[in-house]
Amino acid sequence: MKEKIHPKYVDCVVTCACGNTFTTRSTVEQMNIEICGACHPFFTGKQKFVDTAGRVEKFQKRYGWGNKKEEAAKARAEAEAKGDAEKPQETKPAETKETSGDSAES
Repeated sequence: MKEKIHPKYVDCVVTCACGNTFTTRSTVEQMNIEICGACHPFFTGKQKFVDTAGRVEKFQKRYGWGNKKEEAAKARAEAEAKGDAEKPQETKPAETKETSGDSAES
């Protein structure tokens, strides 16, 4: 190996966004990461949305996903506060009727 061309290989403190820290070796002394082995869904078995710049919220808002149960509970609470006996109607997905190709035969 040539001398004086390789970077120094030093102890590195890695800090995850979840708060987990560990020590390894690298050419930098400190690293900040978003996901580590302690919080990654593959290793924990828990589903977790990894959101960068609000992409998950944008998707949920665009396609109507998200907190439907919370929205329905708020609507019910508002209706009860007004004294209305009627419950707000919950939205249901449209039902589709299946048609068979045999309808042309008589």
